[in-house]
Amino acid sequence: MENKINTPSQFTFLERIESLKAGILSGSMTFLTFSLLIGFNILILANQFEVIEEIKITVDIRLIIRGAIAFISGFLFGVTYRYVVRSDHNPHLNSGAVLAFGLVRGLGELDGGLNTSENGWFFVVVVAESILLFAAARIVLDWALKQGWVNTFNSNSN
Repeated sequence: MENKINTPSQFTFLERIESLKAGILSGSMTFLTFSLLIGFNILILANQFEVIEEIKITVDIRLIIRGAIAFISGFLFGVTYRYVVRSDHNPHLNSGAVLAFGLVRGLGELDGGLNTSENGWFFVVVVAESILLFAAARIVLDWALKQGWVNTFNSNSN
């Protein structure tokens, strides 16, 4: 068995910078997508469909907190996604990361809301919104990786 205690860390300063870039890009895209979805809900959906009017979003401090949570979740997704995809091109792995983050965020909100009087549409919207947020972040991250703006994590197995 090899002793890895004295081996240098693979997480160099440059790797951390790349992770920071991926996180900021992903967090920004997640926040932008969240903002667009909120605007779409407030301006169009809630006014057009009676069933959705019950879950119309109001602009208050909770919305600001939800936006901050969306950014932080997106940031963490970006950092994690960079390590997940590495150098291989496995679409199942990429989609699985999106689905995992989306379901954890969406189902977490669902779990927290089980004691409320919200209708079923609310929970469907929350889970779908979460998956959409991370899918948008994935698209931007894949594009940034392809452009070379963000580099994948390259593990060096000795």
